Amino acid sequence: MFKLLTENWTLKIISLVFAVLLWVFIMGERQLEVGYRVPLELQNIPKSLMVANEIPSMVDVRVSGPRTLQMKASSNDISIIVDLADLQPGLTTFKRLEERLNLPSGLRVTRLSPSFIDLKLERIKQKRVPVRVVIKGEPLPGFEVASINSVPDAVAIEGAETELKNVNEVKTEDVDLTGVNEGFSLIVPLVHRGTYTHFKDEKTTEVQVDIRPVTVPADELETAEPEIIPKDPKGGH
Repeated sequence: MFKLLTENWTLKIISLVFAVLLWVFIMGERQLEVGYRVPLELQNIPKSLMVANEIPSMVDVRVSGPRTLQMKASSNDISIIVDLADLQPGLTTFKRLEERLNLPSGLRVTRLSPSFIDLKLERIKQKRVPVRVVIKGEPLPGFEVASINSVPDAVAIEGAETELKNVNEVKTEDVDLTGVNEGFSLIVPLVHRGTYTHFKDEKTTEVQVDIRPVTVPADELETAEPEIIPKDPKGGH
């Protein structure tokens, strides 16, 4: 046994010295604190549900650790992953986000902002609502609007159930009638300023405007006084 311990003792001593020096170097290496902005990634959102509140897309993280490890770390390799599998509709708070940070071994989080998120899931619903044509201006004098139609006259809106309940119509962009004297049709974009709802399919409608001359009622024509043309004293007309 003693022979085994003393065999190649010079080589063993050299190896031990190198091991001690390496340990001293690692333990005595200067610690650095580095700040990162890392993405917050949501995974496995349940089908038929959607996120219906504002959450940060990036998180500020400060990481402490040996300089050599910090040099190897990259913000492109660090992220916070939040798994939403099996969640039900409602508000869920995810705390201690640092535990979801995929940091290299040897580094530790000293500060994280925000340190938690509130996430609201809602059911995705659909609803058909009427299209309201918005007009501005007036036709030429002597003309009037006979009718205004839109095709389609209703469109589907899709999104978060709570917001969808308050959506009762969508509007068109302004259709200008200033100075027109005949009918026309025009493809017009639809306007819907939803936060968590959006158009499912159609985003435009064809507005059909019928313009006609103003008609004077017959009773007004009968009561109108005839125009008197004075005679020419010389016998002319």
